[in-house]
Amino acid sequence: MSQEDVAQLLARIAGALERLAPPEPRAPDFSAAEAFVWRAAGEAFHPVSRVNRVDLALLKGVDRQRDMLLANTSRFAQGLPANNALMWGARGMGKSSLVKSVHGALAEKGLKLIEIHREDIEALPALLGALAQAPFRFIVFCDDLSFDGAETSYKALKTALEGGVEGRPDNVLFYATSNRRHLLPRDMMENESATAIHPGEVIEEKISLSDRFGLWIGFHNCSQDDYLAMVFGYADHFGLNAPEATIRAEALEWSITRGGRSGRVAWQFVQDLAGRLGKELS
Repeated sequence: MSQEDVAQLLARIAGALERLAPPEPRAPDFSAAEAFVWRAAGEAFHPVSRVNRVDLALLKGVDRQRDMLLANTSRFAQGLPANNALMWGARGMGKSSLVKSVHGALAEKGLKLIEIHREDIEALPALLGALAQAPFRFIVFCDDLSFDGAETSYKALKTALEGGVEGRPDNVLFYATSNRRHLLPRDMMENESATAIHPGEVIEEKISLSDRFGLWIGFHNCSQDDYLAMVFGYADHFGLNAPEATIRAEALEWSITRGGRSGRVAWQFVQDLAGRLGKELS
């Protein structure tokens, strides 16, 4: 085979490989929506046409938590310094709802919400790199963030938030919700410290992850009064016309059957009540 034949063959092979290669990812258009879901597999931002959230005024029983997160996010939206935030505590008390509602209250200021799934945390550096040059400010949000067993992806999160050479971009904050204050199960820390030469260093290394969040906001089980305030707040907002005594009695019975009181339980009761009354929730 002559050199000319070899050159033609190599050119055809190169052309075939170029056709098989995936196309270059398009630059994301962040003006297309106010919220996006990050898909790490394709490094793509999928716009969300309608964010699943409630009005901020409907979140009852979490006034202090609401004020803290709203103030922090408002400062960030104005270009002022703000902290990464970890919302931790009792399940069903509105941690993720609060993040989405606070964003909704400030979205008109050009603030964007980017959701990243827990299993994609190792791709967080790539996500931050894609956001760094965009002309918007972003809340990167991970719901139900926690780590188990031999997972090491929490180290990528630590580096991306504060520890890397590049650091977190100025136009990005990271918000996370978790049932665990330190994001890692206590038995995971205890088991590793039991076999370590310096047990205290193991504990310090684990809890240093939550230290990357400058703002810790705790959510605790609600009282009966707070639970009923949530129920009646929803009922008034959606015009569920039923006797107050009836709603109160049925709401309390509902919470007993569910084994607890929370914002989620209150919302589930209101959905049941609206269905029985033939009312739509919109």
